[in-house]
Amino acid sequence: MKILVVLPNWLGDALMATPAIEYLAARHPEAKFTFVGSFVSIEALKHHPRCEKFYIDKTKEKGSRFLNTYRFAKKLGRFDLAVSFRNQLHASLLLRWTGAPICCARSSWHSRLLLTHTPNISTDQHLVLQYLQIAACNADEKPADAQPLKLYIQKHRFDKETLGINAGATYGSAKRWYPERFAQVAAHFSDRFDIVIFGGPNEVEMAKDIEKELKRLGIKNYTNLAGKTSIQELCAYIGGCSLFVTNDSGPMHVACSYQVPTVAVFGPTRYKETSQWKNEKSRIVRHEMDCSPCMKRECPLGHHNCMKEITADEVIDAVKSLHI
Repeated sequence: MKILVVLPNWLGDALMATPAIEYLAARHPEAKFTFVGSFVSIEALKHHPRCEKFYIDKTKEKGSRFLNTYRFAKKLGRFDLAVSFRNQLHASLLLRWTGAPICCARSSWHSRLLLTHTPNISTDQHLVLQYLQIAACNADEKPADAQPLKLYIQKHRFDKETLGINAGATYGSAKRWYPERFAQVAAHFSDRFDIVIFGGPNEVEMAKDIEKELKRLGIKNYTNLAGKTSIQELCAYIGGCSLFVTNDSGPMHVACSYQVPTVAVFGPTRYKETSQWKNEKSRIVRHEMDCSPCMKRECPLGHHNCMKEITADEVIDAVKSLHI
């Protein structure tokens, strides 16, 4: 059996789809997967032992995306089952044009027109459960509760207990707590943990700000890896951490996949939808605001109080409450 899976674009969303993928693997034990997705989602999930083929979706790069999608579908070939975790017209077209007899995606005008199974799914639940309902929509019975997030990248082994710090969040500045406060948290625990600063290529300056503050505080046992890791290395290093302090972000879900004890700072996003799934050693630090969750990339009111009012001491207390 061959199953096509169109992955979410964002790293964190792709990881939240892994329980749905594991459900498909268990339900179809003989099946092989073909994954289609963004560069980051493919780099994270291509290591799945049942992944036979994987492709980065480049259909919007040049020329007509409709024509590119049709050609891509014909290149992929036929499948017994096709599932899309992207609620997007071209994803629906891709599934339809592969000719798969069973095509599953969230209900939308285009999926209802083009695909065979399009469940109405409430967004008032964790994204893991939403993805699971898509994967199980053609099943005769409802699946059991979703499993924890899963990555098949071997985690790194640090020589000493290590605290990972992630001040970035690709979605936008509204999701980002402040570098100097991350540094204050790291400094507080630096007598017990070595510190590793994480960040993507666009978060190098933010990581440097953390580094400057650590130097000012006299902390020396840190390593700055921002902009220096591949997706595979990022996952491996986060997986090897003993503790992770982060914004709501893709790396937060990486830590969750390895059950790393985690404290996450939430501001403008729906924490009930994207919090750390089934990580028993995890805490959320957030303030209830009249204006949140606004789900904006930048604070529309200009004050950023949902993040500004969260202190380093609150995050330090949350770490202590993990009892690690």
